[in-house]
Amino acid sequence: MIWTAVIPFKGSAERKTRLGNRLGMKERQGLSQELFEHVVSVLRRAPMLREVALLSDVCPNQWDGPFILDEGRGLNAELNALVDLRRPARLLVIHADLPLVSVEDIADLTMGEVAACAIAPDRHGTGTNALALVEPMGFDFAFGPNSFARHCAAARGKARVVTRLGLELDIDTAADLDAAISAGFTRAAPTHDRAAIGPG
Repeated sequence: MIWTAVIPFKGSAERKTRLGNRLGMKERQGLSQELFEHVVSVLRRAPMLREVALLSDVCPNQWDGPFILDEGRGLNAELNALVDLRRPARLLVIHADLPLVSVEDIADLTMGEVAACAIAPDRHGTGTNALALVEPMGFDFAFGPNSFARHCAAARGKARVVTRLGLELDIDTAADLDAAISAGFTRAAPTHDRAAIGPG
């Protein structure tokens, strides 16, 4: 099975604002960029992915893959429009803030037991960090509050739930950052000249 991966990423907005009591704006921007680059690197090493596309409001010069403009309609509407336009055979939607995600995690999502979709919940069991759809046409995307339960409902009993540390541990809050560090995440030393492959 050959998949298309899509990474939603807000390039122009201030990022990781819920970490504001722990990190300054530049540190948050740097952390967000570091996490994004890690996810891209993992996806590009996953042999089952045909392409890795960026869904963003900004297309930087450094990005060398497919780009889909986020027109500000909300993530679910943007994904519906993407599916209608590109009609991918199999679609992986994955968030850009997974510090421990691995190629093995992606393989489990896309090459495990056959189901209409595979859903990777966050560590709280309420959000969705990744969604792999065997037949994305007509799927009711439901990212946002309580998205895990809503995606399970949209799959109509045909969802496979994938719980792996690399997929469930995202970083939105200080508690998330502490959990990631405890699990082995080591932040890169800040640099001012590191070439970015995504929105800066």
